Amino acid sequence: MPDAADEDLNALGGSRFGDVPIEITISVGVARPLIRDLLSLDENAVLPLDRALDDPVELFVGEKLIALGQLEEVDGEGSGKLGVRITEVKAIDGNT
Repeated sequence: MPDAADEDLNALGGSRFGDVPIEITISVGVARPLIRDLLSLDENAVLPLDRALDDPVELFVGEKLIALGQLEEVDGEGSGKLGVRITEVKAIDGNT
């Protein structure tokens, strides 16, 4: 039995808004350097993030967290590009 989020998405896909593109931002982590360290960055510097390679990434529409996923390389036509495999869909509603 589909849940409310599935029904909302299905209803939206069948509406006139179903063909409107939407931007999803993928967050892979946060860096918190000291200002002096930031000012000394140059080409080839590595800025450490607060996550490990295998940690999930977060998918946002605006400020709303909509899903979690894992980064992976795209096969086929988009070969060599990054993609995100969705591992968890968060509740999508107008209340949160």
